[in-house]
Amino acid sequence: MSIADRPRSKEVFLTDITELRARARHHLNDGAVTPAYGADVGKTIDILQSVLATELVCVLRYTAHSINASGLSSQSVKQEFAEHAREEHAHALVVAERITQLGGKPDFNPENLTGRSASQYAEGENLVDMIRENLIAERIAVEHYRELIRYFGNDDPTTRVMLEGILVTEEEHADDMHDLLVMHEGKPMLPNG
Repeated sequence: MSIADRPRSKEVFLTDITELRARARHHLNDGAVTPAYGADVGKTIDILQSVLATELVCVLRYTAHSINASGLSSQSVKQEFAEHAREEHAHALVVAERITQLGGKPDFNPENLTGRSASQYAEGENLVDMIRENLIAERIAVEHYRELIRYFGNDDPTTRVMLEGILVTEEEHADDMHDLLVMHEGKPMLPNG
């Protein structure tokens, strides 16, 4: 069946361009939030404040671990922690920008971070504890972001796609931490499948 032969949807695909232009001018103060935005802006900003707090707590934890890790085989792990801290910082900046696009003000107040963060700030007693705490935090982030991606769905595709990109990195971080944990605990890898 050719494209021309396919049945047409009853839903109107294209907006009248004159109407589109008029709405854009009339709602100029709404910034990036247009009438087609399907989510609750206030709730989205609140959720993203939690995501921002989670990322910032991860930056702080990874940074502390990159400085405090010690032992004969700690140098490569310290470098991995530092790299993850930089990537978590990049996530925080992207999330903060999205909050701003939606008309909110990103909350960087340290007093508010741990209460809003999905992950915890845990220092760990030794290198293995630090790796374990980071793996726990990454697993929390992965589950939380998957849930948020489903929540936003098509109501806010921009936020969903942003979170999908962050999720890719969080899964890589979890995998890295798992590999380091296996290596430093001397346990076999988990079976595939």
